[in-house]
Amino acid sequence: MKQGLSLRVSQHLALTPQLQQSIRLLQLSTLELSQEVDQMLDDNPFLERPMDDAPREDFGLSHADTRVQEDDRQSESATSSIAEYAGDSGAGAQNDDAATPLAAEDAQSWDGDGTVEMAPDDNEWGVDAKAHGNNLDGEGDMDATELARHQESLQSWLHRQALGLRLSEEDAAALRFLIESLNDDGYLEETLLALAEGLAGTDDLEQLEAVVHHFTVALGLLQTLEPAGVGARNLGECLSLQLRAMQAVLHQGNAEPGAIVESVEPDPAAAQKLCIAVALRICAQPMDLLARRDIKHLIQLCGSTDAVVRDAIALIGRLEPKPGRRFVNVERNVVVPDVLVIQVGTGTLAKFRVQLNADVMPRLRVHDIYANALKAHRGGGRDSSNYAALQQRLQEARWFIKNIQQRFDTILRVSTAIVDRQKNFFMHGALAMRPLVLREIADELGLHESTISRVTTAKYMATPFGTFELKYFFGSGLNTESGGNASSTAVRALIKQFVDAETLKKPLSDNQISLMLKEQGIECARRTVAKYREALKIAPANLRKAL
Repeated sequence: MKQGLSLRVSQHLALTPQLQQSIRLLQLSTLELSQEVDQMLDDNPFLERPMDDAPREDFGLSHADTRVQEDDRQSESATSSIAEYAGDSGAGAQNDDAATPLAAEDAQSWDGDGTVEMAPDDNEWGVDAKAHGNNLDGEGDMDATELARHQESLQSWLHRQALGLRLSEEDAAALRFLIESLNDDGYLEETLLALAEGLAGTDDLEQLEAVVHHFTVALGLLQTLEPAGVGARNLGECLSLQLRAMQAVLHQGNAEPGAIVESVEPDPAAAQKLCIAVALRICAQPMDLLARRDIKHLIQLCGSTDAVVRDAIALIGRLEPKPGRRFVNVERNVVVPDVLVIQVGTGTLAKFRVQLNADVMPRLRVHDIYANALKAHRGGGRDSSNYAALQQRLQEARWFIKNIQQRFDTILRVSTAIVDRQKNFFMHGALAMRPLVLREIADELGLHESTISRVTTAKYMATPFGTFELKYFFGSGLNTESGGNASSTAVRALIKQFVDAETLKKPLSDNQISLMLKEQGIECARRTVAKYREALKIAPANLRKAL
């Protein structure tokens, strides 16, 4: 083996802390970004969120406590407002010396440029500060989607009803315990014995029996509260509780005095009573019979006619299988769009303007008081290490603001490219969606596919047809007879259109839908139709058939 020296030139990518932070911020959702911003505001003293809307001034240490003249204040508008320095800046300056320096290893993570002067980019960014290339054109901004108002929880609603019951202290405590043991759907998942053992243990059997007795009494009371069906242990019991509540209302209605029936027509109340009674018998049977709509078997088990059983199944279909569903806090399901698409003009002259949602853009800037204080107190000797650590923190705050701005810049660029490629969707809906893959947008913008994937994940766009995740606009293509491609999203929309227009007594099978798509010039196998139908949460033909 002969040894020697050689030179080789190569390129490699170094993932600096700034680049790592930029990649991580890009893939965060709106909620996660908000949490990241709050964490950074707590950790970095050089980062602040403006709280006022006064015009920007060149504050220095000598002007830290100077109040802004009232004549200089401008009213906030929807289209042009600049987040300004908070009025309590004087208090912040007094706490300047209390800033905690970074550790040595942290200080080496952010290599600054050696300066602490206030740079033009250190101004606040967010709210109405526009990202590079934002397509606002000076026109009015769209208001952000309002969050759903707070709703009363199921437990709170039940506790308020329980206040009207005259119960002993033990029964009231048992009822409160059962209410708190309900899940979000209003079901009591654990058995009364298991709940009692969790409280009383298994050592004292007499005490355990007493707790079970109180729970049994409380459960009976709980199942009489609104909404009907709450406190059930399974689906059959939930449906039965609702049917018994209907029976009680029907009985009270017939018990009203002065009701004289003179007609010889069949009594509708009697037919309704019979229907409810048969429905109760059906709910007492295994639920898989009802799910399969096994009419013949149910007729035998319930001892009724075909027509009454079908009416009973139809009645059960109108009941609520999850009584607590309407009490679920809808704020957890609210989607705040990152991008807004606004239509300008109508008809063939329609254009679509893409802009960032100002309500999801964090209001951030470098704390100018602290930055100027650091500049004026350049330390030496023992203070040099603290000065270097604080300088790194200042640079970290600058990079954080720039990376957030770059994140929104990239989201806007990708969203604009999507709108340009899918203009037919914004004019005609999902049926006009064209095939689109990540590589097309990546090649157009000069970005990597992984970057496009990060941008389109958990980012949402508000369109004239609703709010969609950016990934919704990407889809594979299916071959057509003309030699072109049809988007899988458009095919799914077409399948949904076919199902919505079908006859309920004779619903379309997957094979029939496949043949109908072929008539439209789209080659789509039956298995593909079944996959798309399941993705749309459409039941099979036998379950869609009307009774």
